[in-house]
Amino acid sequence: MKKWLVCLLLALAGHAVAAPSCTEFTPNGQWPVLTNPKMVPGTRLLCYSDFAVLHSGITHGPLWSAEHLSRAHIEAAKDMVRTNRFFEDARLPESERATLADYRRSGFDRGHMSPAGNRWNAEAMAQSFSLANVVPQNHLHNQQLWSRLETAVRKLALKDGEVYVLTGPMFVGEQLQTIGANGVFVPTQLFKLIYVPSRQLAFGVVSDNAATRSYQIKTVHELEAASNLRFPGIPENLKDQRPGGLKGV
Repeated sequence: MKKWLVCLLLALAGHAVAAPSCTEFTPNGQWPVLTNPKMVPGTRLLCYSDFAVLHSGITHGPLWSAEHLSRAHIEAAKDMVRTNRFFEDARLPESERATLADYRRSGFDRGHMSPAGNRWNAEAMAQSFSLANVVPQNHLHNQQLWSRLETAVRKLALKDGEVYVLTGPMFVGEQLQTIGANGVFVPTQLFKLIYVPSRQLAFGVVSDNAATRSYQIKTVHELEAASNLRFPGIPENLKDQRPGGLKGV
């Protein structure tokens, strides 16, 4: 098949092509699957140096991010300097992406899905500030509870050697809030799916995108039902686990 035809077919499919190494960020090399067909059009897989994002041209933000954290990665991340230079990812069509202006005076933080605090080299740190990796997040939620959740995940990676983390927004209800001229969707909730291979442990964490100090521990099956995502990389026999919580949160 001619090269130009292959490119055309890929473009029509609405998905960017991942580099082969990009599958290392998700459990067993399998990406989450969207179970709501209305969210499939305009999705693009974006691979960064140490994380990956599925971006939506509908919500103008990420639907999930994927990370594979190791003890060595988190140790290296301790020495990284946060850049805070948010930018619009040029790989996305202008009609699909959020802009810096959308967030300006919106009242919401630019909340990372793959956090800057997990990045272990300068390139990854800079890439984490792509607007394709952030959602409109309540300021207190971002600075307090969500920050503690991110710290707890890093502690898991340090203790257990490696952790897979899938993070994303949830949109519940018919009247969703948007910000900016591009109509960037504001999540009603945020989730993290945490998989610790050494302990054969997998569970979800869900919290309202609000000034709250509470979160819920979900089984993977419960998270799949609530998030309109399926996680085929998590072994089925682990999908009904519900640990008591995240230590230190």
